[in-house]
Amino acid sequence: MTTNFMLIIIIGIVGMVVQGRLQSVFRKYSRVMFSGGLTGREVAEKMLRDHGINDVRVVSTRGHLTDHYNPATRTVNLSESVYSSNSVAAAAVAAHECGHAVQHAYGYAPLRMRSALVPVIQFTSSISTWVVIVGLVLINTSPAVFWVGIGMIAASALFSVVTLPVEYNASDRALQWLENSGTLSPQEMEGATISLRWAARTYLVAALSAIATLLYYIGLARNND
Repeated sequence: MTTNFMLIIIIGIVGMVVQGRLQSVFRKYSRVMFSGGLTGREVAEKMLRDHGINDVRVVSTRGHLTDHYNPATRTVNLSESVYSSNSVAAAAVAAHECGHAVQHAYGYAPLRMRSALVPVIQFTSSISTWVVIVGLVLINTSPAVFWVGIGMIAASALFSVVTLPVEYNASDRALQWLENSGTLSPQEMEGATISLRWAARTYLVAALSAIATLLYYIGLARNND
């Protein structure tokens, strides 16, 4: 078993631990109501107003932790458990997603780069597995096919790496606004900070996993040169 493959397994285990911890943290702070009494929707709308953003709508979306900002439709999409909740966790998530809207409005470079990569990733993610499988079968006769698959995996790894500053910066913007606007008290800020930091770690693990996977397949290709 190669070192890179072992690394993939280790990162996978760490990812499960981080995801489990994230779920635990959000459950905890979803039960902590903050003194301001605003729902996630109201927090989001307030943050957008404070940044002079008037062309972004806040809407509800199904699922748990499915919250996201869609630059194409200019909507902050909050999951049902965040949209109508006045918990510390809901405030943190709502502000984080608005952080992406602020990035969009201010032309934040990493967000523009990630948005440009989305069509590429949507295409490659649907066929990369099959290209790699075919490449493995033909690796001794047509190694170029395998390298095409590796190129697709590299695109996914790049997307994961570019996502890191986008997510961390959105959290930083959210926490700064929550504190400066007085939306959360100092004690509530602690819970919001913990929640967003654990959420950010899931993206870090995803990036590390993507890089480890890329190195693994590059190693396979080189071993068959």
